[in-house]
Amino acid sequence: MNFDDLRLFVTTLNEGSFTAAADKLGLSKQFVSRRTMALEESLGVRLLNRTTRRLQATELGMLLYERAVKILEDVNDTEELLSSRRTVPQGVLRVSAPMTFGTLHLSPLLPDFLSAYPQIRLELDLNDRAVDLLAEGYDMSIRIGTLADSSLIAKRLTEMQLVTCASPDYLQKAPPLLQPEDLAEHSCLLYGHGRQVEWRFQRGGKPLVLPMQGQLRANNGEVVRDAAIAGQGIAVLPTFIIGAALASGALVQVLEDFALPSAAVYAVYPQHRQSARIVQLFSDYLRDRLTVQPTHATAPRVG
Repeated sequence: MNFDDLRLFVTTLNEGSFTAAADKLGLSKQFVSRRTMALEESLGVRLLNRTTRRLQATELGMLLYERAVKILEDVNDTEELLSSRRTVPQGVLRVSAPMTFGTLHLSPLLPDFLSAYPQIRLELDLNDRAVDLLAEGYDMSIRIGTLADSSLIAKRLTEMQLVTCASPDYLQKAPPLLQPEDLAEHSCLLYGHGRQVEWRFQRGGKPLVLPMQGQLRANNGEVVRDAAIAGQGIAVLPTFIIGAALASGALVQVLEDFALPSAAVYAVYPQHRQSARIVQLFSDYLRDRLTVQPTHATAPRVG
């Protein structure tokens, strides 16, 4: 049994099939399957139950998986420790970030970072789901808003402003909107991941939390923004997504007297990656360079 076989086995379980594991590792399906069978033969136990849809670990397979994940983390930490003693930082850095945030705010910063550290290979995955850093092998994730309690380490990078907005056409046809409770009479467009979306306002210094329902809910802010511009309803979105629409008048701010809480942008990483030099370099770089407050001072105010 060697480290390569353990990596193949862990990746196979993470991906759910030999084909997916092979694609991820750049190997053939036959090679991954043969090495897994060889691992089972060398250990004298069955590690996987093979079904037509997905591979599942046996009891002994899950025991090996848990031990293998820890072993590979220790090996990776050792490699990082040795790498950190080198003069030139190097290694592979896998980062996940939200799609719109990544294209608008991370993308312009990458060339300078890559030029400064030519031995670091950055793998950036842009998607709007909350990835499992440990199970999916990410070194870092960029996350926005309130973080759930977890064992992950979070570094605050910058602040983000939320705005309640709608299109002028929608507001001309819709009922009056003078206070947050009036939203019950409106079509609301929801931006979020969970089944329950809450909008949090401040009134007289006290929080007002409204559980929201609407015809549209999406985990991508650009989808919600475009629906709002098309006159489909009221939305609460960060300025980095709607700054241009506010400046042009395609969207206008409503309920401005009822402040929404600001939200922080975080670099989040597992505890075992906390001391990794390339993780610290990238998170410090983003903290020093990142700003996400596009001006919308010229945007019309309604309500």
